[in-house]
Amino acid sequence: MQNSSFASCITRRSHRAAVLSAVVLAGSVSAAVSADNVSLVRELAGRVGPIIGSSQACTSIAPRRVQLILGKFQQAIREAAANPNDLNELAREFERNVAEGRAAVNGGRADCRLVERQLTELERSVSAPPPATAPAAPAAVAATGAIRPAASGPVRGVTDQEIRFGMVIPYTGSAKENGQSYKRGIEVAFARTNASGGVNGRMLKLIAADDGFEPTRTPDAMKLLWDREQVFGFLGNLGTPTAAVAVPFALERRVLFFAPFTGGSVVRHDPPDRYVFNYRPSFVEEADAAVRYLLKIRKIRPNQIAVFGQNDDLGEQGFAGVAKAYRAAGLSDASILRLVYTRNSIDMDGAVAQLKAQKVPIRAIVMVGTTRPAAKFIEKTRDLFPGMIYTNMSIVGATALAQELAMLGPRFTENVIVTQAVPAVSGYSSTVLDFKTALAQASPGETPDYISLEGYIAANLLIDALRRCGPQLDTERLVEALENTRNLDMGLGASLNLSRGDHQALHKVWGTQLDKSGSYQPIDLE
Repeated sequence: MQNSSFASCITRRSHRAAVLSAVVLAGSVSAAVSADNVSLVRELAGRVGPIIGSSQACTSIAPRRVQLILGKFQQAIREAAANPNDLNELAREFERNVAEGRAAVNGGRADCRLVERQLTELERSVSAPPPATAPAAPAAVAATGAIRPAASGPVRGVTDQEIRFGMVIPYTGSAKENGQSYKRGIEVAFARTNASGGVNGRMLKLIAADDGFEPTRTPDAMKLLWDREQVFGFLGNLGTPTAAVAVPFALERRVLFFAPFTGGSVVRHDPPDRYVFNYRPSFVEEADAAVRYLLKIRKIRPNQIAVFGQNDDLGEQGFAGVAKAYRAAGLSDASILRLVYTRNSIDMDGAVAQLKAQKVPIRAIVMVGTTRPAAKFIEKTRDLFPGMIYTNMSIVGATALAQELAMLGPRFTENVIVTQAVPAVSGYSSTVLDFKTALAQASPGETPDYISLEGYIAANLLIDALRRCGPQLDTERLVEALENTRNLDMGLGASLNLSRGDHQALHKVWGTQLDKSGSYQPIDLE
């Protein structure tokens, strides 16, 4: 039995919404800005939003009907908001009201026959001429209230039904587990959004290509996605040495390169490259957090800390981050011991021999590597240096590392620390709980981990901007929406922000440490 109080409330909203719609959607929004039209649009968001959400949830209602009203109201928000803060606030308030309407139908509190009538009333009000007191319609709006399509032609990777994103990750090599986890998190976010009607009526699709974590293979993978798959943009590419090849490819084509899984400087230029955006903290920020923790909390002397990493851009930038942290603490970086290994190799003999040869005992190692090399190095050195502290950057792949070490025995998990770009997966924050629920629905049986959680959060950061773009999507509009992301609260304990001068959304680093059972426990890094 339907909830009559909710139905009557929506009916009242529908009647009032019809009047307001005739002014805001079929009339001139931009001309009314001087009269503080933000409050009018905010009121309308609370009345139109639930109707749109309910209509989305009713399978008997054609999605194109809903999309027409949705697109017009999103356009009204963009025209009414005089500044980015108003724009973000209105867009999110509208989305909350849309979600309320969807929940009402899904929870059995709204009748789709009534929803159909409410939508029809909205459609009639929008298609009717504006009231005599309303200003003339702006150029972007036809006499019927319909928004004209953008003047530009078709947008690559975007159709009425779909937005296609490409992702270059390793299916083989030492980082393959990380690539699959990051891909899984993005796909979970996409699946959850698609189940709710997509973004402005379009389904999100992710297409992955393999480069084996080898920069020589990255160009072919990028070309395959761009030329054959015709993707709109790149999302979630993995690797620092591979990014050195992929970023120029994207910039030459002026295409989005979003949330790569790297903390490297190649994706963090100053000023930032227009089309490159990051979710995660940089290697420098993670290294700084690790060094300060070792010096201040664990009381390790500066000459007792070494750096372990790949003999490529990844290792170079990790070492540079540690050196910068030393200098920031007023310490000399000249004597830092650097241990290296070859990418996609688990030959640790050279690094182990170098460590054994040190006259000053090394008590802690900042590790900048992927799962298997890190695990192998710990395996080779644990018995030689029983009290060694190993701090790993988040790119190591925390879950895969824990699994590898746990198989070796409890002593191999002691004093193993991982800095993270997301809060503890074992916690109960809103975003972690949402992720676990979405993962269980999209990939039953899959275990949540830190990298898949990061992929989920990064994808939702992108989805937020896509929604604010409205139906007329292209790369430049999306870049502008991303650069106007202000105080986005995703339940992380830290808000996400992007601007023209800062294309990195998060600057916070979390700490975790393995216990003897092979499970991560949160630790304070300060």
